[in-house]
Amino acid sequence: PEEKLNLDDSQWEDIHVVTGALKMFFRELPEPLFPYCFFEQFVEAIKIQDNATRIKVIKTLVKKLPRPNYDTMKILFEHLKKIAAKESVNLMSTQSLGIVFGPTLLRPEKETGNMAVHMLYQNQIVELMLSEYSKIFVS
Repeated sequence: PEEKLNLDDSQWEDIHVVTGALKMFFRELPEPLFPYCFFEQFVEAIKIQDNATRIKVIKTLVKKLPRPNYDTMKILFEHLKKIAAKESVNLMSTQSLGIVFGPTLLRPEKETGNMAVHMLYQNQIVELMLSEYSKIFVS
């Protein structure tokens, strides 16, 4: 049975509860928002030294995503960009958002010994997609 949420309940006034629920939703999907088969490609893209090339490759990868993933990602990153724009109030920079959402949205299918390295790339990918949102999501 589908659970009905009462958004008037006072628990939803705590932004950490809302953020936790959002992260849990993405973590519990059968596959991450960035599908497993794209993980290595995104990691290779973030390693590119030239910034313009890196953005172009990431944009190309994003466009190859299944439509539901792309649409969800576009809306989510647009929302996260609004959060980053209010960094002076909420202390959430693009870097902080990368740390919070990177491992939730993007992970390898099988965890290997490079977890710490992967986490760094996961954060950087989310951070780049937030800071370069208009270049990546605008056709």
